Amino acid sequence: MSFFKRIVGGGGGKAPRGKSGARAYAVGDIHGRLDLLDALLARIEADAASRPARKTWAVFLGDLIDRGPESAGVIERLRKWRPEHIRPVFLAGNHEEVFLTILGGDARFLANWLKFGGAECAASYGVDPDLLRRIDEDEAVAMLRAKVPRKHRDFLESFGDTFAFGDYLFVHAGIRPGIAIEEQDRTDLRWIRDPFLSDAHDHGCVVVHGHTIFEAVDERPNRIGIDTGAYRTGVLTALAVEGDRRWYLATGAGPAQDSHRS
Repeated sequence: MSFFKRIVGGGGGKAPRGKSGARAYAVGDIHGRLDLLDALLARIEADAASRPARKTWAVFLGDLIDRGPESAGVIERLRKWRPEHIRPVFLAGNHEEVFLTILGGDARFLANWLKFGGAECAASYGVDPDLLRRIDEDEAVAMLRAKVPRKHRDFLESFGDTFAFGDYLFVHAGIRPGIAIEEQDRTDLRWIRDPFLSDAHDHGCVVVHGHTIFEAVDERPNRIGIDTGAYRTGVLTALAVEGDRRWYLATGAGPAQDSHRS
């Protein structure tokens, strides 16, 4: 199967367009893979320099942390990443939500967090996840809080939930079909799968999302899923949108793939 899978159908109207006179790069779920992040950032910076736009954004769709080995390194890298002529935008994923809830003192989610990628995150801050499992939960949370720099928490707490770009809407997980964008619940924006993934109706925009892993970029008339499972596949993907064109940059995927239509 081609890495960039396109499913064509529905619609029939004009191709969606990005914000006039601007470009946006949307980056899928990083999940602690600092090596892949560094490689993709280099591709984005080179691509932006080779064909500069008047305004350029790089939108990170959330789930920077957990699962992969370098969550702390990813946060520090992006916290300081301020390339010339590219404005970074950060959206919160469900993994950031859970991490911040635990750091806020709520120990109820600790065991599940450790099971679903938090162990690797804790280790990246120099905290032994096996020790966290053995000791009292409140003591474990206090230990974790002591190791995570306040500047990392502040950075994660600054993340938004959506970024509108012309006919595109960037979110972490998706939206609840049939509900206006301005009325969407934050839980859906960060956690939803179905009925969003299986819904074929026009949302009034093309929703660009991560959260759900696909074997290949899942491009449909009403949504584009760009979580290609970086932490386990080695493929971290970015979608670029400018005018009625869109193209892809990815680690381990060869040259950019360019699309002039939806």
